[in-house]
Amino acid sequence: MTRQRSIQTMKPATAAKKLGVHPDATPDEFRAGVVSRDELDALQADPPEWLRELRRNGPHPRQVVADRLGVSISGLARAEITEPLTTAQIAALKEEQPEWLRRERNIRAEAQRAEARLRAERSENRPDDPAGR
Repeated sequence: MTRQRSIQTMKPATAAKKLGVHPDATPDEFRAGVVSRDELDALQADPPEWLRELRRNGPHPRQVVADRLGVSISGLARAEITEPLTTAQIAALKEEQPEWLRRERNIRAEAQRAEARLRAERSENRPDDPAGR
């Protein structure tokens, strides 16, 4: 006897996050119900025009904005950037190079260097595993 596999579903906001788009910018029919894992996989494999457009022009969620600007989400909060930004707005900020952006990029770069240094130290200090793992 084989068990029928249950369909795994998620809220539209969760699916939008996984797709890297702002949930409020998605079409009404996307926000109206639940999204199955198979539907999410299909959207990722062959994105419809609305999804390609959102990924290209935004508005983008905080994580995407932070990544495109080269800062952390906390850095966005410190700069009081709370609204989703479009690709054009992100490009304008990059062009303008405000003080907060330069400062937050330096903070993120230093944090990444410290993290890499700690990883290297941990790997050097790790005793050899007798099992060869």
